[in-house]
Amino acid sequence: MKRRLILAIDQGTTSSRAMIFDANGHCVAQSQQEFRQLYPQDAWVEHDPEGIWQSVLEVCRRSLQQAEMTGNEVAGIGITNQRETTLVWDRQTGKPIYNAIVWQDRRTAGHCAELISAGNEELVAERTGLLIDPYFSATKLGWILDHVAGARARAEKGELAFGTVDSFLLWRLTGGAVHATDATNASRTMLFNIHTQEWDKSLLDLFNIPSALLPEVKDCIADFGATDVELFGRSIPIGGIAGDQQAAAIGQACLEPGMIKSTYGTGCFVLMNTGEKAFRSRNRLLTTVAYRVAGKTSYAIEGSIFVAGAAIQWIRDGLKLINSAGEAEGLAQGLDSNRGVYMVPAFTGLGAPYWDPHARGAIFGLTRDTGIAEIVRATLESVGYQTYDLMEAMRGDSDAALKALRVDGGMVANDWFLQFLADLLNLPVERPQVTETTALGAAYLAGVQFGVFASLEDIQKNWQRDALFTPELDQAERNALLRGWKKAVSRVLENQR
Repeated sequence: MKRRLILAIDQGTTSSRAMIFDANGHCVAQSQQEFRQLYPQDAWVEHDPEGIWQSVLEVCRRSLQQAEMTGNEVAGIGITNQRETTLVWDRQTGKPIYNAIVWQDRRTAGHCAELISAGNEELVAERTGLLIDPYFSATKLGWILDHVAGARARAEKGELAFGTVDSFLLWRLTGGAVHATDATNASRTMLFNIHTQEWDKSLLDLFNIPSALLPEVKDCIADFGATDVELFGRSIPIGGIAGDQQAAAIGQACLEPGMIKSTYGTGCFVLMNTGEKAFRSRNRLLTTVAYRVAGKTSYAIEGSIFVAGAAIQWIRDGLKLINSAGEAEGLAQGLDSNRGVYMVPAFTGLGAPYWDPHARGAIFGLTRDTGIAEIVRATLESVGYQTYDLMEAMRGDSDAALKALRVDGGMVANDWFLQFLADLLNLPVERPQVTETTALGAAYLAGVQFGVFASLEDIQKNWQRDALFTPELDQAERNALLRGWKKAVSRVLENQR
């Protein structure tokens, strides 16, 4: 008997992955391909849209071939994506008019500062749940319209289309038949009212964005059309879309208020489900759409760290201190302490709760006997310290005690890091059996649409813990480590003044 499978497209910041899951949430085929990062100027980060598209096509074709060799059938596709990354393309040709401006890009920091000085922060926060920051799509989109010759006039005539990566992929997959996004990705543009669930005219006016550019906003589980038959030899329906962090929360089965997940990919993103209430943070965290299903919206509080796994990638590829990410665990474990070395990886500014786009990275505490192991350990620890900052902000916002943190992403294969995280947070840390929960979440969404899963609630039985890390550090040592971190961050922030 043929198994009905779901193909999940996970288009990330540094690579594209296609994973195919069965009805038990088990991966039966997968393929991954990295693509080039572009850094045209300081704090600018871009991707070649055609590079993204070709990598997605390649991994999908490889995974489909693996899965269907045994006679199984892929019933549908789910998409998850790097959020906020901004693309504009020609509606006739489908060709982008500029490179994708990546979520990490800080080129619009000056524009954002002007908007804040003009008193617009409350309007934006109240309607979108976001802070005015270059991280989000609105000012990136405005920059493209203002810096590509003729773009604004063409946009106003309806000749151009805007989308985050999910929308661009959907357009390409359907041969230009569908220009749509989902509520989670829309909620990251700084143009979408998360309360009315509509593109907001006041925000479009504020950022000077023509409405003709915008995609239709659908539920996360919906009919998103079907693939062009020429791409995969047959047409495959597309039934689910969510931004990567929301998809990871779904993959972690964080479907009840108070449940928290943290994903360690290029950056680190902590989401706490708040249910039907769009909870306003008192500690500079974001309010965002967790998912929208059957017209019903669930919300989350989110903290964003711009550099997590990217810091490990930097010490591997930039400094060449290690040959693989896996080496980091052994080097960190070989030291009895961090020996006073702290890294603040503010390569593209600091995210929550600091929100300083001008901050830049630094390493403190270097001495003559500092070596590779100390720098590698400081890099790993920096991700833990940044997570601590986010969790403290969430503790300040939450009326209930935090019980546990579910983690996923590439870095969670590192047991030393997860034990350090549990020690620093003074909180149990749970690693699931399936750590690629971003792709799994996209598969769950599409699987509900196509009847592979009965409902989102039905997926909770699939979640299984692989390992539990419990706090072992005494309070005095924890406090000493945190004092060192706070001192390092304060020096980075002072350097920008």
